[in-house]
Amino acid sequence: MTREKELIKQNEAYKHYRSLNRFLREQFGEKVYKLALDGGFTCPTRDGSKGTGGCTFCAGGSGDFAIPVGDKVSEAIEMAKAVVADKGARKFIAYYQSYTGTYAPIERLRNLYTETIRHPDIAALSIGTRPDCLEDEVVTLLKELNKEKPVWIELGLQTIHEKTALSIRRGYSLEVYDDAVRRLRATGISVIVHMIIGLPGETAEMIRQTAAYIGRSGVQGIKFQLLHVLEGTALAEEYRAGAFEVLSLDAYIRILEECIESIPQEMVVHRLTGDGTKRRLIAPRWSADKKRVLNEINRAFERDRIRQGKRN
Repeated sequence: MTREKELIKQNEAYKHYRSLNRFLREQFGEKVYKLALDGGFTCPTRDGSKGTGGCTFCAGGSGDFAIPVGDKVSEAIEMAKAVVADKGARKFIAYYQSYTGTYAPIERLRNLYTETIRHPDIAALSIGTRPDCLEDEVVTLLKELNKEKPVWIELGLQTIHEKTALSIRRGYSLEVYDDAVRRLRATGISVIVHMIIGLPGETAEMIRQTAAYIGRSGVQGIKFQLLHVLEGTALAEEYRAGAFEVLSLDAYIRILEECIESIPQEMVVHRLTGDGTKRRLIAPRWSADKKRVLNEINRAFERDRIRQGKRN
C-alpha cells in the first residue's frame, strides 16, 4: 500500500472512530508498531490463588504470538522487531500481553520494565494485567516508569455484568475495576480496557452497556474483542455441549456499531475485533478471515454513517 492510500484509509476510519493508528501518529509523529512480548507471568485464576484453569475463554493468556523475554530483555526486543521488520516502523511499543503482567514480585517487575522502557527504540510500554493485581507498590513503580516514557495499562474487564463475570470465572468484582482505574488515573497513567462482544447469555443491550460504562469510567482507550471459542478452553466444552451460540458477522457488526456510538469521541479505539489462533479456533469460523472482517466493518460503518460518541 502506498503512503497516499494508507493516509486515505486512515482518514476514512477517522470519520467513524478515533483509530489507534491515527492516535499514534499524532502522539509520536511517525508510524509506531507494537512488539508482543511474553514476560513469563501467570494469573491468579490459574495458580490457585483465585482459581485454576483461568477464565473460561482463555487458551493462552493472549500471548500466542508473543516473544518470550526471560532474563534477556534486549535480545527479546530485537527478535520481536525482526518479526515486524516489514512494517517500516522505527519506534515501538513494548507490549507485555501474556497473562497478568503485574502478577510477580515487585523487584522482578522493576528490573524487567525498567530495562524494557530504557531500550532506545521503545517509545512506550504497554502492560496487560488485571485490576486485582495492582497493589500500591506496583502502581508506584508504574508512576516512576511513566516519568521516563509513556506507560499504558491494559485491563481485562470483558463485561460489567456480575452474572457473566462469574460464569467466565473472571475472579473480581466491578468495584475492583473502578478502584484500579481511579488509582491509575491519579498517577497520570493511561488506561486501556478490553471488552468481549458475544459472551454467553449477554444481549446486545448488555454489551452496549459495558461499552458505555467503560466510556464513563475515565479511561483513554478501549479494545473490542469478538468472543472466540478456542480449543483447550472450558468455553469450548460449553459450546460443544450446545450451551450457547456464537455471533454471526452481521450481528457482531451491529453490536460493535452500537458500542462505538456509546463511547466518548476522545477515546482511542485500539481494536475493532480480534483474530484467534487459527489452529485452535473452533468458532466462529468467519473470524479467521481478518481482512474480510475488517472490510465488512468499514463498509458497514460507512453505510450506516457511524460516528463515535453519537449516543452521548
